[in-house]
Amino acid sequence: MATSGSSAQAASAHINNSQVPKHEQLRLIILKLAKDELEPGARLPSERTLMDSYGVSRITVRAAIGRLVHEGHLVRVPAKGTFVADSPVQSTLHLASFTQEMEAMGHIPSTVVLVAESAPVPADTAEELSLATGSAAFHLRRLRLADGRPVSVDDAWYNPEHAPGLLDIDLTGSVYKALAAQFGHQIDRARQSVRAEGAPPDISALLGTGTGAPVLAFDRVSWSGPLAIEHSRSWYRSDRYSLNMEVRL
Repeated sequence: MATSGSSAQAASAHINNSQVPKHEQLRLIILKLAKDELEPGARLPSERTLMDSYGVSRITVRAAIGRLVHEGHLVRVPAKGTFVADSPVQSTLHLASFTQEMEAMGHIPSTVVLVAESAPVPADTAEELSLATGSAAFHLRRLRLADGRPVSVDDAWYNPEHAPGLLDIDLTGSVYKALAAQFGHQIDRARQSVRAEGAPPDISALLGTGTGAPVLAFDRVSWSGPLAIEHSRSWYRSDRYSLNMEVRL
């Protein structure tokens, strides 16, 4: 529902016959409402309310809302309505742990440790970490949150030779910081790939999305000098995390 302030704003907004299509005029009105008056997660007024308030057709309302959904400003929930999307964490492409990254942007990071074990390393990870196939490595799977909201699931493997007591420390904080402070290995280089994919069932359950919802999937190998320390895979909610970068000639 719109607040009283948004209702007053809606009453003062008009859609007129001009060169700007009505659906675009309505899109701008709804966008301003979502950005300035409603909180993330708030429900948008119904299609009927928008039709009556602005004197437009259902086709116009659906065109305006559809574009805002496509742009990521709104989220449709079947049988419930349309809601203001969460504002995503805006990340730049740089070398930092999740904890360090969130703190630098003014968010409060927290972590739920799901798995912390010594287990046989997968073949591809063994190759990345210069380990023998089937040998034991440290496996750490964690749910990462910013301001109490799930943002990512991180699934990482660590070469036990370089961090022998890793499983004995507090794993809810920055592992990168611990690697530097307690094991003498500052992560100073990484190779990372990013792709879009549909969330697998286990990931969607942890992130609170539907199965197949769009997520950003990261695959990363991190080094300290010549030593490969970590091989990780992470899945980020694409509505709560965006990756920005600057490119130059």
